[in-house]
Amino acid sequence: MSTPLLVMKFGGTSVGSPEAIARAVGLVAEQARQRPVAVVVSAMSQVTNRLLATLEAGEQGDAEAVESNLAALQRAHLATCAELLPQDRAGGVSARIDEILDSFARVARGMLLLRERPPRAVDEAAPTGERIAALLVSEALAAFGVSAKSVSGTDLIVTDATFDGANPFLEETAAKASAALQPMLDEGVVPIITGYSAATREGIPTTLGRGGSDFSASIIAAALRAGELWIWTDVDGILSCDPAIADDARLLADVTYNEAAELSYNGAKVLHPRTLAPLAELEIPVHIKNSFHPERPGTRIFNHRVEQPGVRAITSLSGVALISIEASGLSLSGAQLMARALECAAHAKVEVLLMTRSSFRQNFCMLVRSEDVAAVLDRLREELALELAHGYLHPIEVDHSVGLLAAVGEGMRGTPGLAGRLFTAISKRHVNIIAIAQGSSELTIAIVVNEQDLRTAVSAIHSECRLGRGVSATQRAGSERS
Repeated sequence: MSTPLLVMKFGGTSVGSPEAIARAVGLVAEQARQRPVAVVVSAMSQVTNRLLATLEAGEQGDAEAVESNLAALQRAHLATCAELLPQDRAGGVSARIDEILDSFARVARGMLLLRERPPRAVDEAAPTGERIAALLVSEALAAFGVSAKSVSGTDLIVTDATFDGANPFLEETAAKASAALQPMLDEGVVPIITGYSAATREGIPTTLGRGGSDFSASIIAAALRAGELWIWTDVDGILSCDPAIADDARLLADVTYNEAAELSYNGAKVLHPRTLAPLAELEIPVHIKNSFHPERPGTRIFNHRVEQPGVRAITSLSGVALISIEASGLSLSGAQLMARALECAAHAKVEVLLMTRSSFRQNFCMLVRSEDVAAVLDRLREELALELAHGYLHPIEVDHSVGLLAAVGEGMRGTPGLAGRLFTAISKRHVNIIAIAQGSSELTIAIVVNEQDLRTAVSAIHSECRLGRGVSATQRAGSERS
């Protein structure tokens, strides 16, 4: 019986310097001696931000910023190459880095000339950092004595034509990825795959959205029926709370797919929110590890029975806004208004984080990210123009001074009195609750409060549920039942 494949994904900070890349190469080499390994890489930290800023500067006609950014990108990558690789390899790799950056520069200067930033061109150019990172890692592995080859995600992952957030076709991806990668794996070659990037059936480059390298790794792991996915980052794993809010935040040794997905969706930054979807059905476990401290245990994500009742972790999200819509009378159907509002959000490609309504007053509110407010408002005002013009609806209100917190745990299902305890804990800290939502799965209780009170509310729940270090599972269980 063959040894199951291990997919390893390295985030931006884990390949963010020559030292970090060398550390990652050592981790890959150690595993490659024991079993087949495929690697997915992000761009070096902050590189994608600079690439996108360069394209934006081109659209705005800022030639000085375009050229300054291009020069900085070249300096940073060439310096990394020179420090990372032996001299006999560095020259040839430097020339290939220049070729990759020249291709990006042509796109950026084209935008500068046309004063346009077409989404298709952005998706073609944005994964430039991943292309260079994959090249550097593969060459460093070769210098380390491990056979490796860089592979573009555009040759593996098949998606629709939604730019900056494409949706994969998993069956087609499985066929294409297996055909391209399995022969390499059979020969003992480690493929180093560019995260974030994909392509349509016609070969048009797309991307999986910002932070999409995690998603790339999970798609590849599912496509190849991997035994495990290891995600290397700069944190120890998933914590019970943001340690900047609760200094006794505890590392969670294991969480379920559902818990990890809910935490990511509601603000936890360890994983991209879409990462787990391709893996859960196949039950491919995920291990979150710290590449700077690989000896630490990390967090394992898999399907397992949750014995302990109650909350497992608290997460929070600022930079959100609450959009409120209210009918001026009872002549409009609240259900129909909500349906139309959700359709507006869908057309604007805006994710609704929370929605709640009054049963009598025909009013409701939905929470979206602050950067999405303008897009959804434009759609809403267009869709509801007649009702707004004739006074059937009050003017749409937007509150930017709010924050979202979410209490998450499989053990919350059917735990009596839990929601009341959370609300009481928050109110004792003199924090006003603006909106509440709990899904039918009872996995998450989401609460909207004033942004200035967000840290206080999170701390209150973390303390009430006794999630901190030094609290045993037995003590926490007893607290939840009391």
